[in-house]
Amino acid sequence: MTELIKLERTDHIAQVTINNPPANTWTLASLKHLKSLALELSQDRTIYALVITGQGSKFFSAGADLNTFASGDKSQALDMAFAFGEAFEALSAFDGVTIAAINGYAMGGGLEVALACDIRIVEQQAQLALPEASVGLLPCAGGTQNLTALVGEGWAKRMILCGERVDALTAERIGLAEQVVETGEALKVAMSLASQVAKQSPSSVSACKTLIQNHRTNTHAAGLVLERELFMQLFNTNDQQEGVNAFLQKRAPNWTNS
Repeated sequence: MTELIKLERTDHIAQVTINNPPANTWTLASLKHLKSLALELSQDRTIYALVITGQGSKFFSAGADLNTFASGDKSQALDMAFAFGEAFEALSAFDGVTIAAINGYAMGGGLEVALACDIRIVEQQAQLALPEASVGLLPCAGGTQNLTALVGEGWAKRMILCGERVDALTAERIGLAEQVVETGEALKVAMSLASQVAKQSPSSVSACKTLIQNHRTNTHAAGLVLERELFMQLFNTNDQQEGVNAFLQKRAPNWTNS
């Protein structure tokens, strides 16, 4: 199981690699491991960012292995649906910043794991799609909700209802990708961006992420109230005092995530 998901730590960054060649498909075991890993890393006060990528040069992830659903076994399908949802929701709830380094094809559950991340860096040759309806299924790991939140109903319907596959430049244009990079550069760029997170107060980043994602379930007015509440809560942290005093003393802050 652990070989299907590789973990490397570099300073304050966790690099997670989907490692199930040739297409880096998800299995029940790898999904459960991703969930436990996301929960564990979220509690690790030394990890501020998580970068996820795919092993190899062709696939980020092709999603689920369709052989899993070929028998029509409802019990097996339910287990996979819950495993997908729980894994990607745990990734979305990660306390720091999550970045998907999309180094190739991102299809179905492969795109959905990227949609669960905060930022997507896409290589120029990559293709992105949610083709589940073409095989009698639907995106059940946040795809219908997260894609719509990012690109709006029109493009979500083109990709999901019409089965339209988009290239990297289109993904960037419609808001599905934050940056397009040359082939082989996604992980490098994602790691560089993740390293910038360490310059920010981890407590502030966590609070800001909560506020940005607040719009998914709450009103604008509720978000404004929550802004002030979380602003005041930062005064209970050591990082708040460290950040202000470091600025006044013209030195780099020493964050402790406390």
